[in-house]
Amino acid sequence: MPKKNQDILNLIPDPSQIESLKEVILANAVMCGEIPSPTFEEGQRLVFMRDRFTEAGMEHVSVDEKDNVAAILPGSSGERRILLSANLDTIHYAGADHAMTLGPDSITGRGICENSLGLGVLSSLPFVLERLGVQLKSDLLLVGTSQSIGVGNLGGIRFFLDNYPNEIDFGICLRAAQLGRLSYASLGMLRGEVQIEVPETYDWKRLPEGSAIIILNRLITQLQAIPLPSNPVTTINLGSVFAGNTFGMAAPTASLRFEVRSEEEDRTEWIEDQIQEIVEELAAENEVKVSLKVVARRNRGGISFSHPLVKTTRTVIESLGVRQIIAPSTGELCALIDKEIPAVTVGLTQGEHLHDRNETIKISPIYQGVAQLIGLLRAIDGGFCDE
Repeated sequence: MPKKNQDILNLIPDPSQIESLKEVILANAVMCGEIPSPTFEEGQRLVFMRDRFTEAGMEHVSVDEKDNVAAILPGSSGERRILLSANLDTIHYAGADHAMTLGPDSITGRGICENSLGLGVLSSLPFVLERLGVQLKSDLLLVGTSQSIGVGNLGGIRFFLDNYPNEIDFGICLRAAQLGRLSYASLGMLRGEVQIEVPETYDWKRLPEGSAIIILNRLITQLQAIPLPSNPVTTINLGSVFAGNTFGMAAPTASLRFEVRSEEEDRTEWIEDQIQEIVEELAAENEVKVSLKVVARRNRGGISFSHPLVKTTRTVIESLGVRQIIAPSTGELCALIDKEIPAVTVGLTQGEHLHDRNETIKISPIYQGVAQLIGLLRAIDGGFCDE
């Protein structure tokens, strides 16, 4: 093994050391997970994170106008700054059951993967570093970000980066799942919603054309007919459908939420144009209102596979003995990429039933995931990731 790689591996703590601190990490993750936090309503979870940062004795604990919560764990010199982030919001509505079930080696509950474990680790990190006797030279900037998911369009992290007064040298975005994940680039991405409304004066004799569901079906058929290249990879994901009210009435409204992703720079814009043409054609042919609303965009970009930060992260992941999952991101990493901050997204454990009410994470791999994070922080701090 090259000496540099061995030097990096020497920075990774034994996962058994993390296991001895599991009560704090798991307690923070569970308590955070039981606080409802839909996008744009992150206030209660924000208070929880602010209180954890304050109790840890962190400096400059703050909340901004977008409901991001941030704090600094000062390094011995503070000559560089490493940002760690995890999103505060979830896809689950406030009235849903947010109770967490703690099993012998699992935690189950809404949002534990998205992203309560990430927040639990973020809020526990000052305690973990202190117990391990790890003192970094760099300042750690810990941020719980708002408005990250869906129509939030990364509003929180974008606002924070636009207004943060100091230079950020590196970034790490924390996700609960999956352990072995490495994201260092973003795809071009477009999220949108097509809404169909049939006017009350519509001629019922034209049924079934009077049902918004029929028009929605035509929309889906035409979307599937849009030519997509296999290289570079381009996809249109039909995410969710809402339509109608009851059995015996033609549906007056319908909507489709979708996401376009592409490795090609301008492909998402071309597909957006195609969808807009389909929308206008359906509206004209059926004499109904059909509209396209774009709720989120991402630019293609990122650091290269050969960047020292990527190489170092791969070395750390390989040391865990888990399979690397190299995949592009559409999360907070994209905002860091737009600011040209070298950054990666990493996973902390194994998860299943993602985005469902019975989201589940495994507990035992968390110790590897946190050891990975600390090893990566120490490597960045030690200059191993500098170009």
